[in-house]
Amino acid sequence: MLLSLLTQNPLAFVIVAAALALSLTVHEFAHAWTADRLGDPTPRRYGRVTLNPGKHLDPFGTLLLLIAGFGFAKPVPINPNYLGRWGTLWATAAGPLSNILIALLCAVLLAVLPPTNLVAVILLTVLSVNIVLAVFNLIPIPLLDGSRILGALVPSLGRSLAQFEAQPFSFLIVMLFIFLAREPIGQIIGTVQRWVLGFVGF
Repeated sequence: MLLSLLTQNPLAFVIVAAALALSLTVHEFAHAWTADRLGDPTPRRYGRVTLNPGKHLDPFGTLLLLIAGFGFAKPVPINPNYLGRWGTLWATAAGPLSNILIALLCAVLLAVLPPTNLVAVILLTVLSVNIVLAVFNLIPIPLLDGSRILGALVPSLGRSLAQFEAQPFSFLIVMLFIFLAREPIGQIIGTVQRWVLGFVGF
């Protein structure tokens, strides 16, 4: 947990916290920017087409990250009526894709930059955080990007997912499910993370 890291290794805490803030911000900005470019004015109306972390980080979601090891940023409001089926798919996929691109950039920099300890630690941390965010968000669980991508590909399923997400307690149900399934979810993420780090030589 990040809170324990704060007491054990403050520098590592700062690096991980900064990597999370950067990566979550870019993730949400990618959703907003893509939807805006595809003709949906909703994200701009809510001030989300920005790289300002204050517009994207959720206080409760950030607290969960510190305490429980998983959390969330503020979801970007998107109106599918402006975007259509495929525009909604691209606006949804833009978040995980941004994390994949950041991870790829870090992998390239690790390969070409002089291997100083601090630079390597920072790049490895950012790479790892973005792998976690990309893989986690692509899991087809309601409220996550993976389920909305699946819903755009299969409209009938998308309508059912949207009905579930509109229910008052859907958020709590999903959070409980993620908590109970944290071990298999962690195994999936860990497997991908180890494969990518091994691929880049770490």
